[in-house]
Amino acid sequence: MISINRRISLRHLIINEQRQIGIKFYPDKVIQSLLKSMDGIKWSNRFGMTYLPNTKTNLNKIYQTFKGVATIDARYFYINKPLHHPVDERYRYTYKGQKEAYTPGYRTCPIEFLQKLELKKYSDSTARVYTTLFEGFMNHFPDKQLIELGEDEIRAYLSYQVKLGRSDSMLNQIINSIKFYYEVVLGMPNRFYEIERPMKREKIPEVLSKEEVQRILNCTHNLKHKCVLSTIYSAGLRISELINLKVKDIDSSRMMLRIEGAKGGKDRYSLLSKKVLEELRAYYKEYKPKIYLFEGQNGDQYSPTSIRKVLKRSCTKAGIRKDVKPHTLRHSFATHLLEQGTDLRSIQILLGHNSLKTTEIYTHVANTAMNTIKNPLDSSH
Repeated sequence: MISINRRISLRHLIINEQRQIGIKFYPDKVIQSLLKSMDGIKWSNRFGMTYLPNTKTNLNKIYQTFKGVATIDARYFYINKPLHHPVDERYRYTYKGQKEAYTPGYRTCPIEFLQKLELKKYSDSTARVYTTLFEGFMNHFPDKQLIELGEDEIRAYLSYQVKLGRSDSMLNQIINSIKFYYEVVLGMPNRFYEIERPMKREKIPEVLSKEEVQRILNCTHNLKHKCVLSTIYSAGLRISELINLKVKDIDSSRMMLRIEGAKGGKDRYSLLSKKVLEELRAYYKEYKPKIYLFEGQNGDQYSPTSIRKVLKRSCTKAGIRKDVKPHTLRHSFATHLLEQGTDLRSIQILLGHNSLKTTEIYTHVANTAMNTIKNPLDSSH
């Protein structure tokens, strides 16, 4: 009787310009043993699966070997185009077909990993993070096939990362990238359900006072730079949302700013300040952006690195010693709205938070309630 857990999937591959039959399967000792008994079987780090030369003899051999042992899923094999890897071994393909230098001996993400990221429309930044972190995991076990790695190896790798001083956020991202491959790409839901995540810490965000924000803007003399920082603060934007803004997203008739494809692929509206609108009109006349509201030298998106440098310079000039990042302006926007009486639900919508609990963190930094409390030292006689 065929085990319901034993299933192999056949894929087209082209390796060294030769057609191959790729064989994907759930971790199973019986399947692994049968595969090892087949002549010519090899493992591809690039594709993350075993393979045989694509011949009629080998195809028949696969069906004969696994008859009564495992279900064979050949739907992808018969309808899909072959998956190519770069002919030029000095380069490798990354997310969305981009090329970068390829280091011999370095295990790179299976192409299916990259394809799945693209099909699910992950943002470029998330895709790069997942790819980099998963390749770090792969290369930590250079002599093991991906299909052989289990919870013990993952825990050992996470322990190694903890010793290196990785942040809780990075540890979570490492786990997410590993789970993405096994659970999403290979279709093994909850395979690593028991993997422990770092304990969630409740950190309150760093915020600026209204006066500090104004000092920073007053010390930003370049019109374009000032518009960038003013827009982030006045609309509570993430840096990725700012660089994705287009000229058409300014709705001056409704005094709203349209934010498309934000975190989680959601669209939303935020506030458009009257002061910022005047600055943006002056900026538009001088710089004449064509597509993106803030463009780089070649007309492409403005660089996040440039924005961080601009903010750092302005903070230094303004004498601000806090660790200020573009996201600090977003935190400050939310906090100042709360302090002036805006309800949490409205702030949640403006920030694009999925949960109100995420927005509630600002109640811990807003001074609304604190201002009504008299310090006992000041009230002593």
